[in-house]
Amino acid sequence: MFDTPKIDTDQKALEINLNQKIYGTFAEIGAGQEVARFFFKVGAAAGTIVKTMSAYDKIFSDRIYGTESSGRYVCESRLYKMLDHEYELLLDRLQSKIDQKTFFAFADTIEAINYQKTNRGHGWLGLRFQLHPGGELNELVVHAKMNDGDAQLQASAIGILGVNMLYAAYYHYNEPEKFVSSLHDHLQDRVSVDMIRLSGPDFDHQPGGDWDNRVLTYYLVKNKLTEVAVFDQEGKSIHPSEFLYRKALMVVRGHFRPPTLVTEDVFDKSFQMFIRDQAVHPSACEMVAELTLDNLTKNGRIDIDDFLARSEMINAMGYKTIVSDCNTHQTLINYLSDYKINKLGIVIGIRELRKLITSIYEKHQDGTLLVAFGKLFTHNIKVFTYPALDDELNNLITLDNMQLPDGIKFLYRFLIDQQLLVQVENYNREILSIIPHGVFTMIKNAEPGWERYVSPKLVDIIKQNQLFYYNDAKL
Repeated sequence: MFDTPKIDTDQKALEINLNQKIYGTFAEIGAGQEVARFFFKVGAAAGTIVKTMSAYDKIFSDRIYGTESSGRYVCESRLYKMLDHEYELLLDRLQSKIDQKTFFAFADTIEAINYQKTNRGHGWLGLRFQLHPGGELNELVVHAKMNDGDAQLQASAIGILGVNMLYAAYYHYNEPEKFVSSLHDHLQDRVSVDMIRLSGPDFDHQPGGDWDNRVLTYYLVKNKLTEVAVFDQEGKSIHPSEFLYRKALMVVRGHFRPPTLVTEDVFDKSFQMFIRDQAVHPSACEMVAELTLDNLTKNGRIDIDDFLARSEMINAMGYKTIVSDCNTHQTLINYLSDYKINKLGIVIGIRELRKLITSIYEKHQDGTLLVAFGKLFTHNIKVFTYPALDDELNNLITLDNMQLPDGIKFLYRFLIDQQLLVQVENYNREILSIIPHGVFTMIKNAEPGWERYVSPKLVDIIKQNQLFYYNDAKL
């Protein structure tokens, strides 16, 4: 993480106000005009602010921005309608200043915590901006969860986040990680930013480039802005609310370095079992891959090229990707609980399951073992395990013969009997001798024959993009 001194929020706002080129509009719904307030209070706001507005009445808001088919106002589509409307007004009404100013339109739509404290504050914030007078527009969109337990504190936090967004856009546009990490300046523990989407001609969005949105998603997690973030099959940053609400979800946690024939069998066989178990159509279920910082880290460091190689493989397989800092499944479960998922399936290898159960057992010798397992294995969560061969590649390890400490065996058996813990069926035993790390080593060292262990489609992508340090010049 960046440990450089953080500029005071007021100082950021004043620096923007004193920049004679930055000029634009603030439109805020739901938590007051908290972002605009910072620019007014530090002075010299006339040089920056064209207009501020808050359309609180729903009828009034609909007349300005149009209606939402969902009937919701704190949603991504509402934010884009606000940005469209406000930016078009700037260009239409300030033609005389197009060659002098870098225009921006800032918008947010926020649901702060209510008086009864029965909700959790969250919202969408967006910035449409130019970096050069008369230039093409760029766009920054984030989703934030507020952690303060008071509406006024949440509103203040949104104000700080908005100032950070403008400052990052105009002063960190050539520093991708600083751009992301600075969004959290003076907000640690108060706000989680769990989605970032940046687009526009002033940023290199080529796959693998510095501003690849998959990399920005990774920076959110690495720099502790959130514990979980998601990108889709195209590498586009998305928010879980866009695709998870009231669906069944299956998560496959792994290294994916690289995905082998075994990996594809894990996805295929576990998903077939999951949808059969839930008795729903596949369209009502989502299956995603999870990359944890733990699995990405080697010797305390993460290689961005290695992260992108794994991401590219998952995308090519057709799956969305969760990037997480969830060392335990419980942390991921807690995050996903906001989206009212009907059923959650977690797929892990038998070796990881043994490590997980043993770890829980060793940490809870104080009589809290049942509580610890109860948090992980709840009524709507099922853990699917995929078998593996032992270290000698001779004997099969399954739920029935996995070795565990004696003190946990009774509870382990209970989980199996209650079908909270099940084994993936119809797996392909013939390919279980494929070891991903061995395949990775073969690719890296240009050893012949690794192609037999990876699907042809992924083989082609590895070779074309020279992923996992592949270099045909070595051959």
